[in-house]
Amino acid sequence: MTLRVQREEGIALIVTMLAIFLMAALGATLVVTTSSEVMIAANFRNAVEGGYAADAALERVLDDVFTVADWNTILSGSVRSAFVDGAPNGVRKLADSTTVDLAQVVNQANCGKSSPCSDADMDESTSGRPWGTNNPRWQLFAYGSLSHMVPVGAIDSSFYVTVMIADDPSENDKRPLQDGLVPCGEAMPSGEPPSCNPGAGVLSLRAESFGPRGAHKIIEMTVSRTPKAFNHGVEQAGVRVVSWREVR
Repeated sequence: MTLRVQREEGIALIVTMLAIFLMAALGATLVVTTSSEVMIAANFRNAVEGGYAADAALERVLDDVFTVADWNTILSGSVRSAFVDGAPNGVRKLADSTTVDLAQVVNQANCGKSSPCSDADMDESTSGRPWGTNNPRWQLFAYGSLSHMVPVGAIDSSFYVTVMIADDPSENDKRPLQDGLVPCGEAMPSGEPPSCNPGAGVLSLRAESFGPRGAHKIIEMTVSRTPKAFNHGVEQAGVRVVSWREVR
């Protein structure tokens, strides 16, 4: 009889240990699930904020583009936005200690690699850049921390944003660093043969935002000049948005 009781006590110990292990596994699963959900929510929040950050950078830059009379100075890189944080190169450090290399950002846009792009690289026809010699040649126009875009304290964001500008790829003049001379529908100057350049007076803008946990959003926009009109007695041309898209 004593032997049987000891055997039953041994079985109860095993059952108890199994129950403890099961509860520990369930607890660990709950912790992992909760942590994963928190991480997913944080990544989703960063993705949404990144989109807003890139869009805000484009809106900010439009004001500067409007004030530049000769867009060729933008395409050549000789004129930039007032929203810059130093020289248009080098590495910028984000709040989570990750970095953004401005030169690499431009190279990735121009030829899809981090190293410097040759003319042949930028003229190559690819699925993303199928226009050959009319491919955009992106120039940094604005760059800086989103929180510094407006007076201190107005924006609480850890995102860094860049905006590049290039000639519209619908141009057919094979001069990616100069805006087209004569837009479609406009009379040619006397003595010149008829032609039509659908990209004349049109610019492409590319905004990129960089944030925590590798958050990265890209938005591209196309803008064109509007016909000149008198504004308080001064003849001015405006800028209108032709297209907008998120690059995935």
